Amino acid sequence: MPKDIATPRQRMPRLRKPLATDGADIWALIRSCKPLDENSMYANLIQADHFRDTCVVAELDGEIVGWVSGHMIPDRGELFVWQVAVSAKARGLGLGRKMLLELVDRAACDEATHLKTTITKDNAASWGLFKSFARIIGGKLTDAPHFKCDEHFDGQHATEHMVTIALPEVSTLARAA
Repeated sequence: MPKDIATPRQRMPRLRKPLATDGADIWALIRSCKPLDENSMYANLIQADHFRDTCVVAELDGEIVGWVSGHMIPDRGELFVWQVAVSAKARGLGLGRKMLLELVDRAACDEATHLKTTITKDNAASWGLFKSFARIIGGKLTDAPHFKCDEHFDGQHATEHMVTIALPEVSTLARAA
């Protein structure tokens, strides 16, 4: 079956802002989504509580099956997406892209002219997601090495490339959803 096409029996999860009480479930989801970097449960709780306006959870039958964490970069008009996680139960629905569309459509992101994220060169799933997102919204995607293996990670982590996607006007985004 082609990716991103739901069968008639698959229901689309409900997208919403996270609650502080979602922190442990978000942490468990991220742990199940290799190769995502794991943070502490406390970090995910803080994201769900303090940054809820720029984060998205996807819920299906009371279970969190998707997560996008992000924040507005202070004084720059840029939305930084930290992590996107989709449970194996919800893959193939285009959920990652739908959560990103939900996020950039929020009032908290009205000032964003660009979406930024970092991706290692070997993370094909993330490259596919963000290229697909850029294509759907009609935004130009560029990338450049940003956090470098030896310079920033003491050789312990692959270089993270800063991906930048120009966001179109709000009316264009509404059509993409």
